[in-house]
Amino acid sequence: MEKLRRPSGWLILISMLEHIAWGELFLCWIVWPLAFIQPSRQAAGQKETVRAPASRWGIGLVFVAFALVWIRVTPVGYHQPAAESIPSMILAPLSVVLVWAAAHRLGRQWRYQAALRENHELIQSGVYRRLRHPIYASMLGMLLATGLAWSWWPMFLGGLALFIAGTEIRIAAEERLLTQNFPTYAEYRARTRGYIPFIR
Repeated sequence: MEKLRRPSGWLILISMLEHIAWGELFLCWIVWPLAFIQPSRQAAGQKETVRAPASRWGIGLVFVAFALVWIRVTPVGYHQPAAESIPSMILAPLSVVLVWAAAHRLGRQWRYQAALRENHELIQSGVYRRLRHPIYASMLGMLLATGLAWSWWPMFLGGLALFIAGTEIRIAAEERLLTQNFPTYAEYRARTRGYIPFIR
């Protein structure tokens, strides 16, 4: 009888972990975009002096990437492996902390599309001392957390590939803009990572 109970108890535990991971993920997705309310207010009314339209292609790919990981396409009877819920529950809160730290450090410099505003400053303090694009790092963390807790692996991998492609397009456009307008940007770029710590 005990042998028969163990699988049932194990399935209940997996289901509980899965639902806790989902609940935490949804909560983190509610809190994540709130980080941009204050920077948006600070940037309101400031004119953009120059922008990089090419970054819009990257933004489009990133949107598709997140759509893929959120679409609930799974085989019948599929359950997320319990081992995937645990890293998701670690990544999502860390990503929220990172985006709040980055957005509030940017302040009025924040913009949705790659562009420079009047009296734009190159922020190199706080989380920007280590990462040039911590908001993109946070977005990657949220995509990974979502994929691990919610997505079937083919959708997850497809979304991850599109996210990296779109983010690389955005970064290339943004860094061309910054290099052209800030003489110190090349040195800053040489001593920092892009958006993936220890790798790029």
